[in-house]
Amino acid sequence: MLRLPLRLTLTVLLLLLGSCDQSPTGRTQVTLIPEQQMAAIGERTFAELLQTQPLVTDKAVREEITCITRALIEALPPPRGEWSVAVFQDPSPNAFALPGGKIGVNSGLLEVVRSPDQLAAVIAHEIAHVRADHGNERLTQQLAVQGGLLLVDLLAEDPGSLGHEVLRQALGIGAELGLLLPYSRTHEREADLLGLELMARAGFDPRESLSLWRNMAAAGGGQPLEFLSTHPTHDSRLEDLQAAMPAALALQAAALEDRPAPRCGR
Repeated sequence: MLRLPLRLTLTVLLLLLGSCDQSPTGRTQVTLIPEQQMAAIGERTFAELLQTQPLVTDKAVREEITCITRALIEALPPPRGEWSVAVFQDPSPNAFALPGGKIGVNSGLLEVVRSPDQLAAVIAHEIAHVRADHGNERLTQQLAVQGGLLLVDLLAEDPGSLGHEVLRQALGIGAELGLLLPYSRTHEREADLLGLELMARAGFDPRESLSLWRNMAAAGGGQPLEFLSTHPTHDSRLEDLQAAMPAALALQAAALEDRPAPRCGR
């Protein structure tokens, strides 16, 4: 009879094999965490940040970011859900979006972006991560890696041997380079393209996404080789965005036929 941990591990692996879905771009993805549970995780995390991190008090900054976020949310296909945004007093040039419709923008990002359209590119990118269920996919991948390592431990003839430890470390490194990092780069590329489409549908200038990432490259300096990075290289990112630009400009033109471009400060 199988021991309980082994049963659990095999069950997890079988679920991973049988729980395929599709991302908004048509890519096959595996997500095991229920949507309500992901939303609860996001809401709890956001609530903790609001309690522990200082918020920007500048009214003009908050109104600009709220205006941009509102325009992007209105351009989402239904069901849009409920979204909220907070601006944190944090010097790192970053933004994030969490399951459950929670968006955070760091004040340091305002030192890198040069226009509302560039800020819209960042926020749209983060919204795209949530809409594509990337957080769920990442948690599922980590669950798969942990299940695989547990299976190695359970089936090992001599769990304490040097050979077993070498094998376990090799599997961990292989999972990191072969599964977790590439998927993260895939998520970033997907969020870039989905975010580009979203900002265009909202009436923002998609060409500003190119300027944004050039600014980010200048601010970030050197970065690891793409093979060992969780993000695409800046050159790869710019190439992908440039290739998608004609379609994005057509979406923006169609959006501006129905309503004027968003006016959100600066």
